[in-house]
Amino acid sequence: MGFEGERTALLQSRDGLRSLSGRRVAVVGAGPGGLATALLLAKAGIHVTLFERDPAVGGRTKTVEAPGGYRFDIGPTFFLYPQILADIFESCGERLEDHVALKRLDPMYHLLFEGEDGVAAEIRATGDEDRLRAEIARIAPEDAKNLHAFFTENRTKLHTFKPVLEQSFDRFFSMMSPAMLAALPHLHPSRSVDKDLKRYFADPRVRLAFSFQTKYLGMSPFRCPSLFTILSFLEYEHGVYHPVGGCGAVSEAMAGLARRMGVDIRLDTKVERVVYEGRRASGVVVNGETFNADAVVLNGDFAGTIRDLVPETHRPRWRDRKVDKARLSCSTFMMYLGIEGKLPDGLGHHSILLSKDYERNIAEITGGTLPMTPSLYVQHAGFTDGGMAPPGHTALYVLVPVPNLKSGIDWESVRPAYRRLVLERLKLLGITDIESRIRYERVLDPRDWRDEFTVHEGATFNLAHDLGQMLWFRPHNRFGPGLYLVGGGTHPGSGLPVIYEGARISARLLIQDLAGAKAPALKELPATSPLATQGEAR
Repeated sequence: MGFEGERTALLQSRDGLRSLSGRRVAVVGAGPGGLATALLLAKAGIHVTLFERDPAVGGRTKTVEAPGGYRFDIGPTFFLYPQILADIFESCGERLEDHVALKRLDPMYHLLFEGEDGVAAEIRATGDEDRLRAEIARIAPEDAKNLHAFFTENRTKLHTFKPVLEQSFDRFFSMMSPAMLAALPHLHPSRSVDKDLKRYFADPRVRLAFSFQTKYLGMSPFRCPSLFTILSFLEYEHGVYHPVGGCGAVSEAMAGLARRMGVDIRLDTKVERVVYEGRRASGVVVNGETFNADAVVLNGDFAGTIRDLVPETHRPRWRDRKVDKARLSCSTFMMYLGIEGKLPDGLGHHSILLSKDYERNIAEITGGTLPMTPSLYVQHAGFTDGGMAPPGHTALYVLVPVPNLKSGIDWESVRPAYRRLVLERLKLLGITDIESRIRYERVLDPRDWRDEFTVHEGATFNLAHDLGQMLWFRPHNRFGPGLYLVGGGTHPGSGLPVIYEGARISARLLIQDLAGAKAPALKELPATSPLATQGEAR
């Protein structure tokens, strides 16, 4: 049953709600999923303690201030489909817009298609269908005629799949739910995203405009299931947003609200492992001491943390051997540059350079070869938000998709040369003279994602989203008795709006289990929280 379909079950039992008072839950990790889950559980009257090993909340969705006054998003750099997060804030009696300023970008981003002698074509992506049609018509007039039909089909596809993405898949029979059966005619498992788009767009550059978004999942559009054409549709239909101050502003706003709702957030506190009473998770070990809880929520890179925190005997479907064999996303090579002076006037907030042989570029990444003609993404946040760098300076974020660490690439030896290669590639965007103006620089390669952020094999986008690792086949939100997961490695998958949806699913299951009754849609809970009167945990 979908999120919107569970409005009344727990409301029929006030005793179920009251039974949550005094219950204690430990949430491990203050990333987006952990923060969202903490809010929803606190709203239900549960005493929540949130443990975060870093000195700040947000995980990879944080904004850091570097020497010189530059500010950088570490991971995600934009907000997509904020309605889910707005619903979570509303369920807590708050309005998202009162906590975070979100600016809708138009154009959303600037696509540059590399040719033999530089940039051969461009599209400034916009949610205005008429303007977008004109942009496409400049490079592929016949394809432009099919834009409306593509939007119409994907509007239906998203509407059909939304209930699927809102339901849990902790039982195999979930694969035969009414929502799943209704969605099957739109699934087309034999089609990739690119193959699906060929029905509308003959020009490969136009297809890329609606398929490069599979990189948000760390996947190839030539292998990613056709379902994910809805990613680009989400952007065009619902917009791309910049949170003023960076994406970390959203995490800080969630943490501030959580504290006001009684959540105990403990920073610089590393959880060592989950502890069990019999088969049930009963708490966590922190600094050598056991913190008892009625349930535990893990928010972290699944493959990077599950073996450290959960004994193998308590994860029979995901033993070490299976985790080792899991299909992973690609990684990223990152540069965070503080630059004295301005950038070219034509460089917008988001720019994406698509390699002249994009299919080969993707094949190299997925095949473990470091691309020498890479595609890259650049965020110039100062185009929209003057607070991201001091006056007269620019904060530049550069991301290059590369193979994960299973490739065996010797990053110690290739990193300096790859940095120079990326700076050279930036010239195609008109950024020709920054080397001498760099005043701050930080570089991350896949090793840093593994060592600093506990990302398994440096696979930045978690487990791959192929059909064999989706829905019931992905790690479950209810991972075992008393243990729940949130984050990109569990159902529904990666990406901020999807992770927030996963938090709603996990919170709903946890509340259902503790209350002994099916939970409603969380925004339907009573406006007054029992936090003020809750007692100590059992």
